[in-house]
Amino acid sequence: MHVSVKDVDEQMFREFKAESVRDGLNIGKSLTQAMKLWLDRKEKKPRMSILNLKPKDWGKGTERASEEIDKILY
Repeated sequence: MHVSVKDVDEQMFREFKAESVRDGLNIGKSLTQAMKLWLDRKEKKPRMSILNLKPKDWGKGTERASEEIDKILY
């Protein structure tokens, strides 16, 4: 894949490129490694699922609320 990236700090890119060359890697492989490391370090948020929802008691007098809402909507 060919990618163009804007607004990259020139000095940072030069240092990154030099370090890549010292490690015997091309820029693409180095960027892929850097992106993987960055993504692996990010805290993964659990995906929300309807299966994770728990029932909630809305108090006395609301026992038939879902049926009443269904009547209004449908």
